[in-house]
Amino acid sequence: MNLTNESYVIKIIGKSSTEFYYKNEGSWYKVSARGRKFKATAEQVLNHILPAVAGIKPNVTIKVEHYEGAEKRVLPAIREQK
Repeated sequence: MNLTNESYVIKIIGKSSTEFYYKNEGSWYKVSARGRKFKATAEQVLNHILPAVAGIKPNVTIKVEHYEGAEKRVLPAIREQK
């Protein structure tokens, strides 16, 4: 079973939006609710996840999906940035 960071997709689901976080080729990425892709540090990922896990943000849900390898992950649609 592959348990590396690259085999997971983290979803932060709010009242009206969903953000995605995943690790690819050594870097973390955030896909915003508008579909824009940004590079993120591990600390930034934790700063977004921890308040929801601690219950400070009651209307936010965290969902983690596991895939057997990065190539099998289902990633959100990403808008091209101009």
